[in-house]
Amino acid sequence: MDDKFQAALTKVPAVTLGFWIIKILATTFGETMGDTVSMSWLGETTEAAGQSGLNGYLVGTALFGGLLALLVAAQIRARHFHPFLYWATIIASTTAGTTLADFATRSLGIGYPGGSLLLLSAVLASLLIWHRALGSISISSVHEPSAELYYWITITFSQTLGTALGDWVADGPLGYAGASAIFGGALALVAAAYFRSRISHVALFWLAFILTRPLGAVVGDLLDKPVADGGLALSRAAASLVLAAAITVLIVVVPQRPGAARQH
Repeated sequence: MDDKFQAALTKVPAVTLGFWIIKILATTFGETMGDTVSMSWLGETTEAAGQSGLNGYLVGTALFGGLLALLVAAQIRARHFHPFLYWATIIASTTAGTTLADFATRSLGIGYPGGSLLLLSAVLASLLIWHRALGSISISSVHEPSAELYYWITITFSQTLGTALGDWVADGPLGYAGASAIFGGALALVAAAYFRSRISHVALFWLAFILTRPLGAVVGDLLDKPVADGGLALSRAAASLVLAAAITVLIVVVPQRPGAARQH
C-alpha cells in the first residue's frame, strides 16, 4: 500500500453499523469466555473454589492479560490495519475485563458499586491523560504508537467497567433481561443523539463504546446463568463457541476498512 495513502488511515476500523454489531458480540463472548475460564474451568463457582490456593479470577486475569499485552504489542508494531488482529485484541481486552472486574467486585470485597466507581474513575483518568498528552481522544488519531497505547489502555478499563456496571444493574430487580433492555435503550438514545444533536461525536463514541460492554455482559449472563437466577442455563463453553463463530463470519462478510486518520 502506498505510504502516503496509508498515513491517512488509522489502525482501527471505520465506525459503521457492522463495527457495533461485532463489538457487541465480542463483549458478549468476553463475558461467556471469561466466565468459562474463571468460574467453570478454574472453579470459582464450584464447591472447590479456593481449595487450590489460587484465585480463579486472578489466574484468569493473568492469562487473558498476558494475551492482551502480546496482541497490543502486535497491534502497535503492525504497519496497517489488520481486521482479525484488531478484533482478537478487542476480545482479549473484554475477557480480561470480565475476570478483572469479577476479581475486584467479588474477591476484593468492594462490591459492584465500589468496583463500578473505581473503574469509571480509571476510564475518565485515562481519557483525561490521553487528551492532555496528545490533544485529542478521537479514534482518528489512532495511527501513532503513543495514541494506540492510550487507546488500548482506555478500552481495557472501559471493558472492565462495563462488566462491573452490567453485573450491578442485573443483580437488582431488573434481572438480566431487564438490564439488557436498559443498556440497549441507552445505546439507542446515544445513536439518536449522534444523528440529531450537536453533542461531540467523540464523546458519544466513547459513551457508546462503554455502554456496549455492560450490554454484552448482561446478555452473556442471560445465556449462561442458572434458570433460578433468571438466566437460560446454556453451556458457557458452547455459547462461547457459537459467538466466536458468529464474530468470525461477520469479520469475513462485513467489509472491514480502516478509519480515516486525523490530519495535523
